[in-house]
Formats: sequence, structure tokens, C-alpha cells
Amino acid sequence: MVNLKDLNPDASLEAAYGARLRSAREERGWRQDDLAGRIGYTGRHVSGVETCHKSPTRKFSIAVDVALGFVGSTESFEREWRKIKHGVLLQGFPEYVGLEGRAAEIRLFEVGVIPGLLQTREYAQALADGAVDRGVITREQADERVSFLMTRQEALLRDVPPVLIAVLDESCILRPVGGPDVMDAQLQYLIDFAAQPHTTLQIAPFSIGERRPFNRSVNLLTLQDRSVVSYVESETQGLLDRELSSVLPLVRAYHQLQNVSLSQTDSVDVFHRHRKGTP
Repeated sequence: MVNLKDLNPDASLEAAYGARLRSAREERGWRQDDLAGRIGYTGRHVSGVETCHKSPTRKFSIAVDVALGFVGSTESFEREWRKIKHGVLLQGFPEYVGLEGRAAEIRLFEVGVIPGLLQTREYAQALADGAVDRGVITREQADERVSFLMTRQEALLRDVPPVLIAVLDESCILRPVGGPDVMDAQLQYLIDFAAQPHTTLQIAPFSIGERRPFNRSVNLLTLQDRSVVSYVESETQGLLDRELSSVLPLVRAYHQLQNVSLSQTDSVDVFHRHRKGTP
């Protein structure tokens, strides 16, 4: 049995969660099996969460809150879980997602991978599985990442959906993800997406060369009050920006990108050719 003194809550958010869970349990005089019986898990599972051998899930956290009387309080373990979940996301991204779900217009540019809002579940799962294989995230975090993405997509299914404009670097469709069947379904999804009345989809072909203004992911939101927010992402950093002086140059560059990209009709033709294996 690992003692409380062996836990280091400063090591990570999960370590802090585990240490606090053990403290709350022991304050009530409960053994791990006692808590497990109250939340529908095994004592081994509770031990794994306390010692960071298992990652907590939302379901587990809600059950703990009910058992400890923490539901809706500042001590909520579900709230703690959300910090862990957002901890695997880049800075600024959780706030961006909240704004995205209320935006009047969304403009996206992506390099190398289909943008999240346009991914099929199978494509998203393949990317998450790859991250697990590389040891970047755990299996539970991969499942939560895909679920989180599906929730983002569902938030845009409104009575009056946002205008959604996406420009994809040609590399997005040339990079095979998940195998031929997954890519074929993903390309068909893009074709269907482009046919909707509130969407625009374009490919930025390699042939535009130095005229492509962006070298990384760019997201622009026009909110209901007509203000514009940008979110720019690299492999390790994310920046949410509301300052007009820095957002407007991105808006101008995005218009320039659209001007040199293929039309939507030509872009859809490219998707069809790739589905037939004749790019």
C-alpha cells in the first residue's frame, strides 16, 4: 500500500487529483474498497487513480463527487478533471472552443491534417490512436479527445448555423490517415460539407508557392457583435487574440489566401479525383 507521504501533488495535475482524492477518502475513514463500493469501481481502480497509474475520467469524477457530496462545489472532482483534460490542450484553446460554439462566422486554415471541425470520427480516432502509439497521450485521453471534438462539431448544429469557411493546404488531402477506407470516407465528407448552403471549402494548392501567407493553423471567429477573434496554433503553442491591431492583418491575409486558392468547384473536383485514385 502506498502511503500519502509517497504522493507528490506538485508533480502534475493528475498527481494533485490523486493526492486530494486520497486525502478526502481518508478524512472520512474510508478504505479504497469503501469508496469503490460507493462509486461503482474496484478498489484497484481507486488505487490506480490515487497513484497516477490510471487517469481519472469524467464518469469517475462525477461518481466521486456524488459520494463525497462535492457536486457543483468548488471542491468538485469533475472540475478538477476538466483542468486535467484541458491540460492536454494548448493554451487558449478551451476559451477559443467556447467562443467557436457561439460564433456567427468561422474561418479556418490548416496544413497537413484535415481541420477538426471537418474530420470524420474515424479520421479523428486514427489521429488519436497515432498519438497513443507514440506515447503522447493515454488511451483514455485519446477517447476523450475524440469525444471532445464530436461535441465541438455538434455545437455548430443550430437552427441558424454559423457561416463556415475552410481553406485546406493541399497536404491535408495528400497525407493518408487511417488507411484507404478512412480517407475515402473523409473525402466524401468534405464533398458533402462543400454542398451545404452556409459553407465554403477551398484547397490551397502547392503551386501557389510563396503566395501562401500562413505556415501554421489559423482560426478566425466573427462573433455575434461582429468583433473578430483569432486563434493561431503551432505544434506546442496556441494564442487567442482579441486585439484588433493584430487580428486584422490575419483577416487580410486570409482574404489573400482565398484569392490564390482553388475555387470551391475546382476543389471539389480535386476531392473526387483523389477518391478515384487519379489526383
